[in-house]
Amino acid sequence: MSTPSPVLRPASRLRRAAASVLVIAIALALPGLASAQQAETPAPVAQQDQASVVHYRKAVVDGVEIAYREAGPRDAPVLLLLHGFPSSSHMYRDLMPRLADRYRVIAPDYPGFGQSAAPPMDKFEYSFDHYATLMDGFTRQLGLKRYALYLMDYGAPVGFRLASAHPERVTALVIQNGNAYEEGIGKFWDPIKAYWKDNNVANRELLLKAGLSAEATRWQYLDGVRDESLVSPDAYALDQAYLERPGNKDIQLALFFDYQHNLSKYPQWHAYFRKHRPPTLVIWGKNDQIFLVAGAEPYRRDNPDAQVHLFDTGHFALETHAPQIAGLIRDFLKDR
Repeated sequence: MSTPSPVLRPASRLRRAAASVLVIAIALALPGLASAQQAETPAPVAQQDQASVVHYRKAVVDGVEIAYREAGPRDAPVLLLLHGFPSSSHMYRDLMPRLADRYRVIAPDYPGFGQSAAPPMDKFEYSFDHYATLMDGFTRQLGLKRYALYLMDYGAPVGFRLASAHPERVTALVIQNGNAYEEGIGKFWDPIKAYWKDNNVANRELLLKAGLSAEATRWQYLDGVRDESLVSPDAYALDQAYLERPGNKDIQLALFFDYQHNLSKYPQWHAYFRKHRPPTLVIWGKNDQIFLVAGAEPYRRDNPDAQVHLFDTGHFALETHAPQIAGLIRDFLKDR
């Protein structure tokens, strides 16, 4: 005798029906869920282009630790980037990755700047002659037998010393707001010229305010810039933080005072331009008050083949025009 099936109450029938519907819904949804899960799972990250990776390294030259940035293939043509005041290799942060696929780009910090050592002034001569000697040792230590030079601001007197002493090593010059002519020296330099004539307390105090304060550093970056939103505040904030390190302002005053010896070398550098005719690309922020745009065109006076390009910006042209400048450099250096 068979056991009769239990009679399902309405609530039980509803629960069983709902469970069946849920099973069917899950079964139908599984392929879609799997697809959605696959879509949400990040695809394997493409291997980063190693050429554009910037490495942060250090070398010891004549007992002084020199920090530098480097990118690009080690067997590629070399572009050595020498920074200006009051910056460091940080000023080349946007330019280096734009060139590193084709060139080995190397940007050192001078002693007293950036991440390089800052020896006490009684144990180290802070002068442009000494910087050039150290940079010469730096290139030899890295095995750089031939290189193009990118020279900006302080980088110009350092680099022109290297180039005129070893013309056989220099394949080309890229000069960005880097002065070698009296025409480029304007009223901005009047307080510094007074300091050259008399290294007294009053003149030093004036330069501390006019050249080494936070306001002065910010002005160097923003003066003459049409769109200030293009300039990273981190750039001038970092420069000022370095300037505020104990003893650093005395280092900078020593370099201000020594800068006068660069002007006396102008004729020597002009002779180098005329004799060796290095391929030269001049790039200038035409609104620069530190080195006037009048200092750009004279490069063609001594080297008629020099190219001159002006940008509607200020002293730190890379802050606003890095893509355009990178394009010019790539075209200029492509056969060198």
